[in-house]
Amino acid sequence: MIDYWPKGKPQMRTSTSLAPVVAVLFVIASAANVFADDAQTYCNFTDGNQVTIQYHPTVKEEPRNGRVWSPGITLYVQTPLKLGGSEIPLGAYTIYLTPDRKNWTITVNKNVTAGTAYNSAQDVAHAPMEVGEIPEPTKQLQLSFAHMAPKQCSLRLSN
Repeated sequence: MIDYWPKGKPQMRTSTSLAPVVAVLFVIASAANVFADDAQTYCNFTDGNQVTIQYHPTVKEEPRNGRVWSPGITLYVQTPLKLGGSEIPLGAYTIYLTPDRKNWTITVNKNVTAGTAYNSAQDVAHAPMEVGEIPEPTKQLQLSFAHMAPKQCSLRLSN
């Protein structure tokens, strides 16, 4: 489940269930790769596996309907995952979001080179997101995980 609420707009709740092939969604980021202005969120599983997302709380550009948006989210996978019917192998990935008036899409892309333009040929998985409302938008991007099952997490994004 992935949730995102854009700043200054009708609040949307975006949910995508991320079920792993063996465990769930994302995994470990080395502390050496974290910059001072980056934030991280984790989901720990009872089998010892972990999902990690590293992101930049300060978003450089606002999302636009129908356009692929890169808010600076990196996914680290140390256990096979499944998203939207696609398997995500071990490794690091960039998370892209595509907003629309009623629906959002999350995309996992294997290109993690900073400053590189989005290339759909490198997409690994896509999934629709549920959209909802929150009482008040935040000033910075915030991500957090919640357990949905022993090997499944939800990810909430708000901005």
